[in-house]
Amino acid sequence: ILSNVDGIYTGHPGSENSHLIREIGDDSGDVIQFISMSKSGFGRGGMHTKYSIAKKIASEGIDVYIANGTHDSIITDIIRQKDVPCTRFIAADRKKTEVKKWLSHSETFAKGIVYINRGAREALTGDKATSLLMIGVSKVEGFFKKGDIIRIFDDSGNQIGIGKSQYDSEKVELYMGEKRKRPLVHYDYLLINEKN
Repeated sequence: ILSNVDGIYTGHPGSENSHLIREIGDDSGDVIQFISMSKSGFGRGGMHTKYSIAKKIASEGIDVYIANGTHDSIITDIIRQKDVPCTRFIAADRKKTEVKKWLSHSETFAKGIVYINRGAREALTGDKATSLLMIGVSKVEGFFKKGDIIRIFDDSGNQIGIGKSQYDSEKVELYMGEKRKRPLVHYDYLLINEKN
């Protein structure tokens, strides 16, 4: 992805106190805090949009680079693995990615809905990989079996994502709100909506 700067910086690219972030992976923390929402500072499209696209593609198992398109031969230099200033988004684990791809096409097969409280919503939509725990479940709708796909909503009725349930609906109703139970949906089988 080409821009008019070398990649994502820890501050404004023109500031001497900011530096280029060379790699972004699953364990990179809250990188988005460094990105200006202003289009004027990063050229057409805005760095926030570029970041979102790059993260999505990397989550599909493909390396992505944000680099300065005004530099001669920038694309061939990256392909040849030359040490050029850019930000690389490291491809996600392919095994996990296949499950996420499967989930992204499975919503029409969802058998039920679980509603989650505010704490669970914040945990699931944060930057850390988190499973959906029983303590975060506030309500259940529909009948489903262990292994079925379920839709996940917050208490305001907004869909947060989908996942593969590790319990049937009766057990979810029995155990919801409890601490010492295995997750309702393990992170590896959980897909959170991008908009969140």
